[in-house]
Amino acid sequence: MMKRIYLIAIAGVLFFLHSCKKYDELGNEIIFEELYKAHWLKGNWQLKDSLGILTETWQPLDDSTYTGQTLYIKDEKDTIHFETMQLMQDGDLLVYTSTVKGENGNQPVSYRLIEDTDSLLVFENKKHDYPQRIRYQKENDSTIQIVILGKQNKKETGDSYLMKRIPKEKK
Repeated sequence: MMKRIYLIAIAGVLFFLHSCKKYDELGNEIIFEELYKAHWLKGNWQLKDSLGILTETWQPLDDSTYTGQTLYIKDEKDTIHFETMQLMQDGDLLVYTSTVKGENGNQPVSYRLIEDTDSLLVFENKKHDYPQRIRYQKENDSTIQIVILGKQNKKETGDSYLMKRIPKEKK
């Protein structure tokens, strides 16, 4: 009888532990939950305006890291802005790191996730001059809005970019 109660208890604990796990849309176990909050960023995004084309690309590097790149190209030939980014889960924190060519001595600047929902990620670094806050908002599966905010010359300022997903090329 004790053996049976013991087996039932073990089965209950195993069921409880399994039910606490989270899974993605393909049924894969989500180990890095903080990074998974940004899964909707993966892919290629683009904004065309009168000055040129702004693109942002995100892809998984490994289980705990996504890498990204932003390019702003004027007249299809001159690179006005080049930035590399990284989203990395560090313990229970999601950290956004940005390195902009020609700024901050080409050194990376890190931001911590301070707010999130299923369609919103807000990162902040109050010690950095500009931007101090970076906000990604998923409007729908094909549109995101990126907002950067901070102080320039002691004045609050910001920029907003409405990016469209670039469909994957069929092979």
